[in-house]
Amino acid sequence: MAFDALDDFLDESITLPIGGRTYVIPAPSAEVGLRVQAMVQAAAIAADGGRVRDQVLDDSAEHDHYRDVLGTAYEQMLDDGVNWPALKHAALTAMVWITQDRATAERFWASGGDPKAGAPNRAARRQQDRSGGASTTRSAGSTSGTSGRPARRRRPRDNRR
Repeated sequence: MAFDALDDFLDESITLPIGGRTYVIPAPSAEVGLRVQAMVQAAAIAADGGRVRDQVLDDSAEHDHYRDVLGTAYEQMLDDGVNWPALKHAALTAMVWITQDRATAERFWASGGDPKAGAPNRAARRQQDRSGGASTTRSAGSTSGTSGRPARRRRPRDNRR
């Protein structure tokens, strides 16, 4: 079986509706994609309390970051007078698309950028539990009978020196 042409099935853009207009965000270059991936990874490390060793963006690259992830839509948004919160949300949505996938970007877009908005609330989780969804029963521990490497026996010390 031969590989199909990548262009036949790979989505190379996303379309974002803002203020009655639609903006097509094209796929970024490989260089931009790799830089965005490195930024997201560095942010995740920092959020977990780790230390990021390399500076991912210098000052000039940081200034152009939204332009890079939005591509040609960036200038169109500025020309149309899109406000800052909308431009920022579009750029962050594009970053989610670049680093993850279209479905995750759509959920992020619909949440308005609020990570809690996409998660079910407590009442919804309880209803799911009652309806046979997620189980609250703990799974059994390992039954393989092994518990790792046995401890080495120490010889008693001879203190007669």
